[in-house]
Amino acid sequence: MTVLPSPETDRSAGPVTIFGPDFPFAFDDWIASPRGLGSVPEEARGREVAIVGAGLSGMVAAYELMSLGLTPVIYEATRIGGRLRTHRFEGADGVTAEMGGMRFPVSGTSFFHYADAVGLENRPFPNPLTPAAGSTVIDIGGETYYGRSIEDLPELFSTMSQAWDEALEEIGFTELQDAIRRRDVPRIKALWDELVATWDDRTFYDFVAGAKAFAGLPFRYRELFGVVGFGTGGWDSDFPNSMLEILRVVLTDCDTDQRLVVGGAEQLPRGLWTLPVRAGSPWPEGTTLASLHGGATRPAVSAIARNDDGSFSVRDRWGVSRRHDAVVATCQSWLLTTQIDCDEALFSQDMWMALDRTRYMQSTKTFVMVDRPFWKDVRTDTGRDTMSMTLTDRLTRGTYLFDNGPGVPAVICLSYSWMSDSLKMLPHSVDRRVELALGALAKIYPDVDIRSHIVGDPATVSWEDDPYFLGAFKGALPGHYRYNHRMYTHFVQRDLPPEQRGIFIAGDDVSFAPAWAEGAVQTALNAVWGVMHHLGGSTHPDNPGPGDLFDELAPVELPG
Repeated sequence: MTVLPSPETDRSAGPVTIFGPDFPFAFDDWIASPRGLGSVPEEARGREVAIVGAGLSGMVAAYELMSLGLTPVIYEATRIGGRLRTHRFEGADGVTAEMGGMRFPVSGTSFFHYADAVGLENRPFPNPLTPAAGSTVIDIGGETYYGRSIEDLPELFSTMSQAWDEALEEIGFTELQDAIRRRDVPRIKALWDELVATWDDRTFYDFVAGAKAFAGLPFRYRELFGVVGFGTGGWDSDFPNSMLEILRVVLTDCDTDQRLVVGGAEQLPRGLWTLPVRAGSPWPEGTTLASLHGGATRPAVSAIARNDDGSFSVRDRWGVSRRHDAVVATCQSWLLTTQIDCDEALFSQDMWMALDRTRYMQSTKTFVMVDRPFWKDVRTDTGRDTMSMTLTDRLTRGTYLFDNGPGVPAVICLSYSWMSDSLKMLPHSVDRRVELALGALAKIYPDVDIRSHIVGDPATVSWEDDPYFLGAFKGALPGHYRYNHRMYTHFVQRDLPPEQRGIFIAGDDVSFAPAWAEGAVQTALNAVWGVMHHLGGSTHPDNPGPGDLFDELAPVELPG
């Protein structure tokens, strides 16, 4: 259930999945096939492939390359998990806070393939106006609204919701989403490719302000939309982004029916570290990434260079160099110039332009552990919950409440903010951030004593302040589609000069779905196909991979 429901669609064709729209390849079918992902020649077995970064993309790539019989060598600067970073509160077994990715749409079918493989449980995420949230408070312009569904809110919210639905229909939303349901590749490409040409250089705000559905409404409705948005809440921090970014989100139901991972999302990359190799692998049954590494990843990468024989030399932070036959770089792209000394000849100048022009969004979260889910206490004077999932134009922006069950401490994400709102928090200590958040919430809930319930130490993160991330995730600006196209299609290297082959990039910032774990998984699988072919391997004829179908499915290329 979303805050602002998407238009009615025909679900008889199957569920919406993150199938394209830019590259409509069935990654979920490819990885689930009993034929496997492919094979490498016997003489290539055991060859070493450097994996730069142990986030989700790096761990998926490493796991599948291991299953092909290769030897992935994982380099990690800090800890396994990347932006799937789970904080575990001291002294409270199993009580966690998700510092990075925390909500995963069921449309991310490849993500859940691996989550199921390592045995993870999930439950509904407490998004605004969903049953999992219980109740929601929207506070904007000093006015506070309470409800359990959109029907409980004043008419202006339903008017805004209807305007959003109608605005999407102005550009053919339902027809395109139905094509995604049916996995009708020709129709998807016909419709989406036209939208790419129309909307690449136009912003999300341009779409909202220019839509006929919003034209007759006062500015207040656009302002309200920026705070409430759709699905997970406010989207005004995305107003400067290319509208293509937002269209992908709504078309593939990324903001609908989201789940949280019980016990923390970091369990997935860590689970892949110890997951036994796929059945039928050249490696002995029971082999794991952990066993191939002797229980520990290699140190951070400081340099990548090509050797005279075409192999790669990867130097770690302590000056130790190792030879590898291929490289998969899953770190955020800016690190290839800020943290890693890369030979410039590894990528074309056009690719370097794309890697460096990628724009990252700032994001800050602040959490506290509380003694119990006190917000569920019903007030005798109003009949309402003591506190609710909260969206506001104040400093906190989004406040989420996590009930861990009876007899277990609960968790409040006091503030989840983006871009300029995140930068407001950047200079401050964790205690100051908590104070600022509590001060803002006290204006919404003047009679609620949150402080008396806080136990343990608070936790916070600003991703832009981390030298190994420099931001939360990519947020493409107008005109950035060509950069994304260069990065995403790089895994097909047949037309590249020899000096640029054998190094592959992956991660959600390489994908057309930044910020979503599914994008990290899909680009990792693209890189696996690329490495396999670079080393002379191939897929099974009955289970072609993304590169085998590339000419048919390739993202549209804009002129110039």
